Amino acid sequence: MAINYGKIKYLKTCATVKDLPSDDLPEIVLAGRSNVGKSSLVNALGSNKKLARVSQTPGKTQQIIYFDLDGQAILADLPGYGYSKASKDKSRGFSELCDNYFRVRSGIDLVLLLMDIRHEPSKDDIGMLNYLNSTGLPYFLVFTKCDKLSAQQVRNQIKMMSSFLDFSEEARVFAVSSSETNPQKSGMNDLKQALTDEVCK
Repeated sequence: MAINYGKIKYLKTCATVKDLPSDDLPEIVLAGRSNVGKSSLVNALGSNKKLARVSQTPGKTQQIIYFDLDGQAILADLPGYGYSKASKDKSRGFSELCDNYFRVRSGIDLVLLLMDIRHEPSKDDIGMLNYLNSTGLPYFLVFTKCDKLSAQQVRNQIKMMSSFLDFSEEARVFAVSSSETNPQKSGMNDLKQALTDEVCK
């Protein structure tokens, strides 16, 4: 049964791992740097720009925000990493929350690792990628903000990054745009289909 992405809805916000919802449903995780476009991706998936709050201030999301995907899966939006303007205590808190999440959450079915197509991966990006490879967690590599570049530039960037990023042979790679000015939302339909295939297999 395919996921009806028009039925994505907010589920809950978790400040600690004690608040996490039950893991009866398949769980998809959004991970990436602050301001990489995680909230915009959620809104694009649901074709609802009010579904997740999009902030111009990196690091605004400081908790794990859960969404229900048509009753067939749950989507966990993790706090962004690499936010240098956060206080040291807050930055430590973000990291601790994410570390605890991956430590206690046994039912993770898929991680979407988001990277901005315009920039070289940060040390945090590479660290997360290495972590996923070491744990064997299945993941998709999702390059965001592709509307900022031409189609040829996107291909060149992906080719360049593929030359030094050590991602799993099983990992699928997507180039997407969540921009409202891009009616095709490049790559989004492919990503939706891949998520449906992963959840409903």
